[in-house]
Amino acid sequence: MPAVDKLLLEEALQDSPQTRSLLSVFEEDAGTLTDYTNQLLQAMQRVYGAQNEMCLATQQLSKQLLAYEKQNFALGKGDEEVISTLHYFSKVVDELNLLHTELAKQLADTMVLPIIQFREKDLTEVSTLKDLFGLASNEHDLSMAKYSRLPKKKENEKVKTEVGKEVAAARRKQHLSSLQYYCALNALQYRKQMAMMEPMIGFAHGQINFFKKGAEMFSKRMDSFLSSVADMVQSIQVELEAEAEKMRVSQQELLSVDESVYTPDSDVAAPQINRNLIQKAGYLNLRNKTGLVTTTWERLYFFTQGGNLMCQPRGAVAGGLIQDLDNCSVMAVDCEDRRYCFQITTPNGKSGIILQAESRKENEEWICAINNISRQIYLTDNPEAVAIKLNQTALQAVTPITSFGKKQESSCPSQNLKNSEMENENDKIVPKATASLPEAEELIAPGTPIQFDIVLPATEFLDQNRGSRRTNPFGETEDESFPEAEESHLMVTSQSLRLIDPQTQVSRANFELTSVTQFAAHQENKRLVGFVIRVPESTGEESLSTYIFESNSEGEKICYAINLGKEIIEVQKDPEALAQLMLSIPLTNDGKYVLLNDQPDDDDGNPNEHRGAESEA
Repeated sequence: MPAVDKLLLEEALQDSPQTRSLLSVFEEDAGTLTDYTNQLLQAMQRVYGAQNEMCLATQQLSKQLLAYEKQNFALGKGDEEVISTLHYFSKVVDELNLLHTELAKQLADTMVLPIIQFREKDLTEVSTLKDLFGLASNEHDLSMAKYSRLPKKKENEKVKTEVGKEVAAARRKQHLSSLQYYCALNALQYRKQMAMMEPMIGFAHGQINFFKKGAEMFSKRMDSFLSSVADMVQSIQVELEAEAEKMRVSQQELLSVDESVYTPDSDVAAPQINRNLIQKAGYLNLRNKTGLVTTTWERLYFFTQGGNLMCQPRGAVAGGLIQDLDNCSVMAVDCEDRRYCFQITTPNGKSGIILQAESRKENEEWICAINNISRQIYLTDNPEAVAIKLNQTALQAVTPITSFGKKQESSCPSQNLKNSEMENENDKIVPKATASLPEAEELIAPGTPIQFDIVLPATEFLDQNRGSRRTNPFGETEDESFPEAEESHLMVTSQSLRLIDPQTQVSRANFELTSVTQFAAHQENKRLVGFVIRVPESTGEESLSTYIFESNSEGEKICYAINLGKEIIEVQKDPEALAQLMLSIPLTNDGKYVLLNDQPDDDDGNPNEHRGAESEA
């Protein structure tokens, strides 16, 4: 017999949209089978009850047997032998149409009864299990919605424990009902074939035994045919029993798992988080705004596909695009007193969607996966290896804003190494420094926003894998003996100097303006500019670090901006002097002049600005 389509019991617990979509195909097949069974039973009952209309009844039965081929079962694989057998039976019924008389007792026992048992036992069982599965699924959804609304307050630990147990009980109940439902649907594919042929075997035997003339006419050829059909039914029965045993063992193994499988956030203390994911899938709660101040949360199935975040509702055949993840940013957020929320921001800085995971592990893995995808490392030849190397590098670039001083202290030994490199190789345009930082958890204060100072290692990997090469923005021929330089934006504010990645807008380095002791432009090469930074040591002493850059604008303008920022710091305590200083700033036509004064945002959400200088280096 050809292979029969089956529902995988291992996928019952996950309850993904793909599994639900496949389940709908089985349910459609069961509905079609129910309709056909009722029609076939009506035809058989007509044969049983219509003694005076036996010819007409057998003619209709013959036609109904042929109709099996036209039912278009959604799971019609393996029905070829059944169809051919029914075709032959249709011919037999036509031949016996002239010979049939009253067969009430025999037809009732061998033809009508089996199909009634199939309908009342097997099809009714499937319908009942379907209703139980639907109730269990609704109960699980309600418990998950209640669990998702749990606040983060510690005094609600008892409530959280009770709700967690409620979720686990509902999830186990849904798992059990789905396993039973899947097993019944799988078994129905075998019983369907037997239920279609067994009544006809009884019908044929009754005809042969009742009519001597019929036996004399075609008993020899019918004996061999019925024997082969009986053997086929027996083989199907053996397959069903073997498959039923496999499903029973598999069901026991799946139900013997640890209780943590059903409990969300079971390993909240020390979850095993995979930070090198380049694809991710699972259920998340999506925040939707329904009004000016009202929102709703919808539990949907999300998955990544290349550089896109896709969403697939239950029952949908395929998912739809929700967010393009290339060059976007993602971070954990506090939202409506819900736990495990994170927000995806578009490359232009606009706030995107807000999602909620069901556990800390899921939350952090989604953030890591989206962060890896946004770097476009999925386009490389070996994205897994690239993700591992990038995350190792990123641990040295995580800098909480309020912990800048702590990071500076921990990086002092590497600063001395960088100073020696600058002294020995002062011909290099862009300095390179390595830092050995403590663990990321030691740098991050709870509730503190995090700034990622990334020196863009992803760009190096992408260039190597794509075979591309950075072009010199100044049109000069590059010397192959020198290392390839990185381009950055230099922003001068009234508080600091910032080196910003031009592609991701992420700060690569940040220097307090008060720590700049000297700055000057080169007298001959006007595009060369350098400054000296004072760095405190852990011993209480200070060291000096020199940075030299080549700019696409005049270095004197950068020096003017640095000097202007230092003057603003000096006169900030005197509002009148500050206003007079800002009015004295000249405007030029060959660059942008914006000097952020680190003031609060205005009513429109935009930072307040002063005229100053911004340069690219």
